Amino acid sequence: MESFPQQIYKGLQNISASMFVGLCKKVGTSQEVAIMRATEDIRYMVERRVTPYDGIITMMSGSHKEGFRLKGSDIDLMYWFNDHRVIMDMSQSEYYNTANTVLILSDSSESPPGFTLLQLLTPSRYREVQSACVRMNARVYISSSTFRQVTCSAVFSNSTVHGPCGSGDIAGVEYDTAVCFVCDFWPQSASSWIDRCHSWPDPEVVDDIVRNGCHLVAIGHPLGPHENEEWRISFSRAEYKLVYSMSHCQFLTYGLLKLFLKEVLNQQSEETNKLLCSYHMKTTVFWAIQQNTLPHWCPQNLLAGFWVCFKLLLKWVYKGICPNFFIPQNNMFLTKVYGSAQNRLFLQLHELYKKGLACLLQSSSIRSYIIHVLYNPRLSICTDESMIRSEVDFDMLIFATFSAVRISARSLYQTTKAIHVIEQFVESPMTHHQVVIIQRITAFILQSTSFLLIQNIHTNTGVDKQMYIADKLSCHMLKLAAKFGCVSDMLYIAMYYYKTLRYREALSVIEMTKVKLAQPYLMYNERVDRERYTEAVGGQSWSTKMRQAVAGDIILDTTICYISELIPEQQSALQNRRPTLNIPVFVMLHFLEFLCYRQIDTTLSQAALDELQVLVHHDQGQYILYIDRDISWEILGICQQITGNLQAALYSYQQSLITQYPLQQIQTATQRRIQDIVLSTQHQ
Repeated sequence: MESFPQQIYKGLQNISASMFVGLCKKVGTSQEVAIMRATEDIRYMVERRVTPYDGIITMMSGSHKEGFRLKGSDIDLMYWFNDHRVIMDMSQSEYYNTANTVLILSDSSESPPGFTLLQLLTPSRYREVQSACVRMNARVYISSSTFRQVTCSAVFSNSTVHGPCGSGDIAGVEYDTAVCFVCDFWPQSASSWIDRCHSWPDPEVVDDIVRNGCHLVAIGHPLGPHENEEWRISFSRAEYKLVYSMSHCQFLTYGLLKLFLKEVLNQQSEETNKLLCSYHMKTTVFWAIQQNTLPHWCPQNLLAGFWVCFKLLLKWVYKGICPNFFIPQNNMFLTKVYGSAQNRLFLQLHELYKKGLACLLQSSSIRSYIIHVLYNPRLSICTDESMIRSEVDFDMLIFATFSAVRISARSLYQTTKAIHVIEQFVESPMTHHQVVIIQRITAFILQSTSFLLIQNIHTNTGVDKQMYIADKLSCHMLKLAAKFGCVSDMLYIAMYYYKTLRYREALSVIEMTKVKLAQPYLMYNERVDRERYTEAVGGQSWSTKMRQAVAGDIILDTTICYISELIPEQQSALQNRRPTLNIPVFVMLHFLEFLCYRQIDTTLSQAALDELQVLVHHDQGQYILYIDRDISWEILGICQQITGNLQAALYSYQQSLITQYPLQQIQTATQRRIQDIVLSTQHQ
């Protein structure tokens, strides 16, 4: 017979294994997490190479970058001016061409650990930087508080200041956008971190992190001598590299702590529910791994890993010290966890600590995985990840990530650079999911190039031979993109034919696309008939599945003319810094059909409009997502206005303007269209 302690030990192992399975379902298996990370990494790598030196770089950070897709987690985005560089001392200026680079000197001599002043050494052409300049001791510095105010709504209008970010909500998804500065050098104040990395992370990870420097975000230390001028050193890039280097069990422990924070710790009382944040949870995991507190991280040890981190957090709250992982002298509790709030928080944590691992029963997300084992103590838990998720689940995930794969290549020079980067990927070893992501990016680049090419020829020359060559190239690229892209990519060919006045050819492509979109196994907007999908394409490669059974939204770069009828909407979005318009595929299908038949058969044109009207008026989220209803109503209004049905068009525009979420930032175009209708009816 087993001894009582052995039974307890085995029971805890079973509960850990059950929670491992549950967290894989909620947070993601190692393969799912790898897919999500690779999608964003490849997008960022291509876009960084494509962005001109005087452009703006975008990088996802936070939970999404790390590979989480937890319900309710926000999206964090960092933006910086590509031709602005922060240096740590004047000797580093020799690495830059000051004729085209704005240099900013970090001066941390009077700032608390982890913070610095930024002295502007050379003039900036950006209004945001110019307006934030202040003079101190006969030198020009960039004020973080002023910069934060002027850039708060630079990405999404109506954002509010939250820490160093502009914060808001888009259709229920919270976001944080930080306009910051980049530094190619590792800060001296974090040099001790390099010496500390004996057991974790590996030396090549350390070298990669140090080589890529840091960022400076617009917030000062509340107790610093220059709070309004100071900037915080951000290690966002280093942090996601560290998360990447975790084992999957360590990553799931981090996910468990995030859930525990949200569902247990932050539910204790209003006085303490804002004191701890996800960043504190991440920091505890980093320290626990590096200090080798738990020698063996595995599915059966998940609870042990959680408990190690929880005890470390309890110790920090007791002492009122949470040491930053890179700069330990920076106490992240200094202005938050102190006094009576600290005492209250410690007592709450200690009560949970006294309950032991039973405190996890208070988490709604993971309670069932514990109870399941408690009621079935002899249960054998399989932790094989391949048994946790089905083939369809993986497919839905990878094809859903395609909405993030958008490369802003707005000139032929940029598209050429993008193709060169893709060539480098193709020549190197790639995983299956990297191959399909590269395919998607390549299709997007070829589509952009096709429309850019014909647009440039129209603008710069009227020579028939050049027009003929450009047209042949464009058609070839669009057909190539459709061969290894999604089912919906065929509509770019139809758009091109419509643009070049080949209406019958466009309608022929539309009819073929209609047939493919009508297949009962089609996967679109994460909706799919699993059984039919598996019967049709189960076991096939992702490339084959994408070509035969997957549709996505039509993505239009706001700087490229695809359909002249949508130019006002693209211009409106562009003015509001929206890089793309997203149009539901079935809306675009009926829109193109209507436009082409207008030139050939008005009866069939009206039939297409009727189908579009039924779709927009009655769809319940199956074909048009809530966040895409503004552009869908807008397109319906455009069609109605073309036919002369001004009252119906007015109603559609009003629906687009008033009742829908303004994700596409097309309100300016909508208001102008409404004004045109009002003026025309007044003159009748």
